[in-house]
Amino acid sequence: MTVLRPYQRKAIDDLYTWFEHNTGNPCISMPTGSGKSHVIAQFCKEAITSYENTKILMLTHIKELIQQNANKLREHWPNAPLGIYSAGLGQKDLDQITFAGIQSVRNKAQEIGHIDLIIVDECHTINHKETGGYRNLIAELKVINPKLKVIGLSATPYRLGHGLITDEPAIFDDILEPTSIEELQYKGYLTRLKSKTTHRKLSTDGVHKRGGDYIEKELQQAVDTADNNTHVVNEVIRLSGDRKHWLFFCAGVDHAHNIRDILSNRGIVAESITGDTLKKDRDRILSEYKAGQIQALTSVAVLTTGFDYPDIDLIALLRPTMSPGLYLQMAGRGLRLKTHTDHCLVLDFAGVIEQHGPITAVTPPSKSGEGIAPSKICPMCDEIVHASLMTCTECGHEFPPNKLAPLVLHDDDIQGDGSKTMELTSWRWEKHVSSKSGKEMLKVTYFGALSDRPITEYLCVLHGGYAGHKAMEKLRLISDKSKADYMSQPDLESLCYEMDKSQCPGEIVYKKNGKFYEIIDRIWTPVKIFDNFEEEKDIIWF
Repeated sequence: MTVLRPYQRKAIDDLYTWFEHNTGNPCISMPTGSGKSHVIAQFCKEAITSYENTKILMLTHIKELIQQNANKLREHWPNAPLGIYSAGLGQKDLDQITFAGIQSVRNKAQEIGHIDLIIVDECHTINHKETGGYRNLIAELKVINPKLKVIGLSATPYRLGHGLITDEPAIFDDILEPTSIEELQYKGYLTRLKSKTTHRKLSTDGVHKRGGDYIEKELQQAVDTADNNTHVVNEVIRLSGDRKHWLFFCAGVDHAHNIRDILSNRGIVAESITGDTLKKDRDRILSEYKAGQIQALTSVAVLTTGFDYPDIDLIALLRPTMSPGLYLQMAGRGLRLKTHTDHCLVLDFAGVIEQHGPITAVTPPSKSGEGIAPSKICPMCDEIVHASLMTCTECGHEFPPNKLAPLVLHDDDIQGDGSKTMELTSWRWEKHVSSKSGKEMLKVTYFGALSDRPITEYLCVLHGGYAGHKAMEKLRLISDKSKADYMSQPDLESLCYEMDKSQCPGEIVYKKNGKFYEIIDRIWTPVKIFDNFEEEKDIIWF
């Protein structure tokens, strides 16, 4: 019997809690490699064993995900009433639980009939507007059963040009985030990514955009040159060390083939997988890649989701993109635990790390396709204001001109760790009230040595939506490590008192964000407990 990891169990419990207090359709946001398929499988099993007449339709747009999710359901429940409806997999069977490809069932509402629950994997592909295969099928199934519920799952719950998947008009009402990349890396469920600065930078000068991202034909023409490709391959070989499984994300089919050919000419066994690759060839290539017979894969668009091979240890990003979701999907291929190393090297020739930030702090796009507006904190009144303002809207304080040097990437910037560490002596928790909005939040100040400047962060735990969920998740992680009982506190004042007397971290990792600072990590050091100060009895991690 497959046992869920604690955060996977929490994802299901959070879902139950949400339905107890809300109506509508929630989305569970979990990082790439966290095991969404296990959550889907166990939830389906519990839904039907609790309500035996429940009918479930699990949808996605990738046949590999259909197969993966079906396999995980059989692991959790070998005798599950499971049907697979996918032309790509050669099966068209309906059952109490049907795992289906949206392309195969988009016009089959009447054949499918009454459905109680739809689960959509990679749900960020659902159109915000009431059009497209997903929206049309859901609308038709709701006519059959007006009480139909939809649950989404995604590592990237936003769409370029539309913003968060909860932004109106949208089918989802809330985003649940039971865990994070930072937590899973800290607890050993995901591996770390490392990046190195590359000499060759692929320019997008003159490339136009459509739908918020670069036009593929123009992008490929700009980056797919003999000079670029030769320099890229030379750098990858130079920086690769003894890494065994390379994955290149390219800007187009021709680009993928050209990179493959140069690798082959340099003695690297390489193959390409694109949307044009025949199924039998794709299966053979992936099998040989996993067996170590092929060292490098070059790809375009098809291996960003649904490709689950943990031992990828080098990723080369050759596709510039305005999409933070695509960036996370590409980099996320390297997050799974390896059998032979403790990290995956990411070589960013496309400049996407600099553009979108570390994978632990990617900013979702706004409806305009740009990132959500950055903010800064006024040092005089603590008001949170837009980063572009030169004068605080609350107290009139004038911010100094921004004289920051251009961003220079370091070897570990993809993790957001290219920053400073401060050993702590104490911390202070206070309730902070925005003088402009009147909203309450938590203010945490970290203190180091006398020569260290105190570092402050704000947790908007009482705010609604995505920001509130992120703040609550951060508070939960901090409380778990500091051994604080935050759940039973009736108000922010009591919570601050509880947190003040708890164990503060031994050190924090932070980086400068404009004039102010962002906390990247909090590290609790081990405390040794001795019996009569003579014999070591135990080690407790605070």
